[in-house]
Amino acid sequence: MAIDVDRLLNWPFEDVVQRYDARDAMFYALSVGLCADPMDERELRYVYEKDLAVFPTLPAVLCHPGPWMADPRSGIDRSKVVHGEQRVVLHRRPLPTAATVRGRTRVVGVVDKGEGRGALIYQERRLVDDATGEPLATLLQTSFARADGGFGGPREAPVPALEPVPDATPPDVVAEMPTFANQALFYRLNADRNPLHAEPAVARRAGFERPILHGMCTFAVAAHAVLKTVGGYDPASILDIEARFSAPVFPGETISVEMWRQGRTVRFRASVPTRGTKVLDHGRVTLAG
Repeated sequence: MAIDVDRLLNWPFEDVVQRYDARDAMFYALSVGLCADPMDERELRYVYEKDLAVFPTLPAVLCHPGPWMADPRSGIDRSKVVHGEQRVVLHRRPLPTAATVRGRTRVVGVVDKGEGRGALIYQERRLVDDATGEPLATLLQTSFARADGGFGGPREAPVPALEPVPDATPPDVVAEMPTFANQALFYRLNADRNPLHAEPAVARRAGFERPILHGMCTFAVAAHAVLKTVGGYDPASILDIEARFSAPVFPGETISVEMWRQGRTVRFRASVPTRGTKVLDHGRVTLAG
């Protein structure tokens, strides 16, 4: 079954309601590498209940709609789908340390790249406080369905393309961000329990020498680099963050995050120098004034 654009645009997503509390917020921060140095009190506030702050990318693991692309009616070969791009827009800053959140997901666009070139599926997930209706965050995700192009769909993207980093000039800041060997096993307990991130045999069948780190964990590591170097560890300093996924990280590798400061905008990309591999590109953070 080929992709039917109208069917995807009108996919019957159900609202997802999820409660998170201080423990969830602290565990999330630990799972993305905060407080590797327990003596750093700037990071400690994200993992300790005294004056607790919520790490800005926490909304990315809330109210996930589940593996809806596995439904045969979608016309998508889910086994060939990869996460292409992600944007997190924060409407409340800082985020509350506990809340019941309602997530509403919809497909906002589908792009047919052509036969043999795949398709792009654009999803939006709006998160609101279930008690008050107050907007908390909006998540915009682009999925690359590598096996599903050539269905006669639209060629225009519904959102502006991500811009490349200004790499004609040297970065203003470079942050070296270590990951730990069992980090994927921690991060998967937030939401994504795909065995690709845990089981060596599954990773080998997918073509990897060992389980890989979640792309959204790499995304959070890059957010940490920005928060650490130019955001002063202020949980309200980030308005939004976006990036394109280029390659996976193996847990235990060090991620080098290059940043270019342009007023309230920080452009960034990330790589694993030991493999000469770029893992995030077209990154951008907007800082509060």
